[in-house]
Amino acid sequence: MSKVILAALAHPDDVEFLCGGVLIRLAKEHGWSIHVATSTAGDCGSTEYPPQEIARIRRAEGAAAAKAIGATYHCLELLDLRVIYNEESVEKAARLINEVRADVVITHSPEDYHLDHEQTSKIVRAATFAAPIPNFLHGRHVHPPVDRIPHLFYCDPLEGKDIYGRRVEPAFRIDITSAIELKAKMLECHESQRAWLRKHHGVDNLVQSMRDWSASQAKGTAAQYAEGYRQHLGHSYPQDNILGALLGTI
Repeated sequence: MSKVILAALAHPDDVEFLCGGVLIRLAKEHGWSIHVATSTAGDCGSTEYPPQEIARIRRAEGAAAAKAIGATYHCLELLDLRVIYNEESVEKAARLINEVRADVVITHSPEDYHLDHEQTSKIVRAATFAAPIPNFLHGRHVHPPVDRIPHLFYCDPLEGKDIYGRRVEPAFRIDITSAIELKAKMLECHESQRAWLRKHHGVDNLVQSMRDWSASQAKGTAAQYAEGYRQHLGHSYPQDNILGALLGTI
């Protein structure tokens, strides 16, 4: 039976930018089942459309990006700028882990530029711990609890720095050179996000920014492009670096 990885990040396009390469390699090289989840549907990400309409558009873009690599897209249906670590959000994330039967979970760095990213990181961390616990949902299970705590990995924060501008170094990097073109194709599905970033962030080329960041993470290695990760190694979590063992580190 194939293994399952769930990449659970905050907004549509975060997965594609930060960890799409590893997802692509796991699917292509090892036959893993891939699930992509966002906390929100991007309801604030437009100057053209009202919240419900842009959320509909961005859900469709998220599903198209996931489909490009044979993945399944999910949304926790939280709200932009109001992603909060609370009972509801942790329950939603734990239910999703149990639904897809995740063996490995990737989420945001605990320190990042955006509070939605940081809160998603906390929510997903709590959910990985809670998902195997039979009493967590007090009998309100839709899917049986997973057998054990999944492996948990944090991808790079955006631009590789915390809110003070201090460098956040990955514990290891994975070569994604073979996946870069498909990763770019995933990101190109997010046309509405590209328009929003041009307007709000002053970023004119989302795909090129992804390529530039991936190239910077490979600097000094034999790879052209790479993604950086840290593993959650706290008590009771799996201690073996399954991503590194399967895909190699650089």
